[in-house]
Amino acid sequence: MKEANTARMFILEKMNQSISKPRESLSSHAPRIVTVRVNPNKVGEVIGPGGKVIRKIQDDTGVKIEVEDEGKINVVSTDQQSCERAVEIIKKLTEEVEVGRIYSGKVRKITKFGAFCEVLPGQDGLIHVSELDRGYVKRVEDVLKEGDRVRVKVIGVDEQGRIKLSRKQVQVMEEEEDKGGSKEDSKGDSK
Repeated sequence: MKEANTARMFILEKMNQSISKPRESLSSHAPRIVTVRVNPNKVGEVIGPGGKVIRKIQDDTGVKIEVEDEGKINVVSTDQQSCERAVEIIKKLTEEVEVGRIYSGKVRKITKFGAFCEVLPGQDGLIHVSELDRGYVKRVEDVLKEGDRVRVKVIGVDEQGRIKLSRKQVQVMEEEEDKGGSKEDSKGDSK
């Protein structure tokens, strides 16, 4: 035991001479595993039909991706930037709308009762005719047309997963910000 303790102390002393405390960060070339947790229902979005999407991410970034059914995705890489790029792609693919957040969406379809707008890839929401504009809207086509880019706020997601959007609330917020900015500007001018 005494000899083992002496040998252990000798090794520890040599280690301290080499590096006395852990490095602040890993080398950019050190192997790393980053775990991303996603909604298990979104795992298919990362894999894609026949594994097409996951293969493309791996080919484009040079990482290895391991997917587990319960929504755990491991990204393995020796390059930090490649790993970060792959994680960013995965997060974009699996992102879910957040109530209260403003998105820039594209109008996909016009109906008599509103417009369907894609806010995230593969996720459409409805801007009801009552939420299209601050004033009265008789026809949706008077305000929007298919292909238009529009800023919308997510005002709700019902129990069936349908996304409710509002263009009107974004307009009100922007007007209030403009008024607030002009008040400050005028106060600043009067000094």
